[in-house]
Amino acid sequence: MALDAEQRGVARGMASGAAFSAVVLACGFLLPPLALPTTNMMADRLAFAARADLFVALWLLASVAAVAKGRFFSPQDIAGSGFGEPTPTIAAGRAVVQNTHEQATLAVIAHLALATLLPFRLLGLIPLLVVLFCIGRLTFWLGYQRGAAARAFGFATTFYPTAMALVVALVMVVVLGV
Repeated sequence: MALDAEQRGVARGMASGAAFSAVVLACGFLLPPLALPTTNMMADRLAFAARADLFVALWLLASVAAVAKGRFFSPQDIAGSGFGEPTPTIAAGRAVVQNTHEQATLAVIAHLALATLLPFRLLGLIPLLVVLFCIGRLTFWLGYQRGAAARAFGFATTFYPTAMALVVALVMVVVLGV
């Protein structure tokens, strides 16, 4: 089956996002960590991940705020989604909120799980995962209105690191019994 131009653009963006994420995380494995919890105590590990995830939450807050601002200044949208069809701008904003909510939920769960499972020296991967999340959300948001190919890098840079973090955590729990 031949892919159309948009599908090829999405594939390029997804591959670029995956490669970029792999390079950043490989650096996290190979280089000294940029940040670690103050101690190896479980409470400090969890607090470390929770503090890092404040930046994840800020992306969700920003996307919700953008829709609220857009509704406030739109006579058609100000009543809310329960009272009529949204304008294209608000519909796109709601889609970004929905995707950001989904991605943030998975990311926070993955980061907290890793905080409890990773060896201490690898906990520096959590801030790198958050940096990838932020880069991914920024590029997804900026590209959203320009189509699937324009947002693919951002989606991949948000999704693939989180998916890998969840798989690593699951393997550590189920296979390794950590």
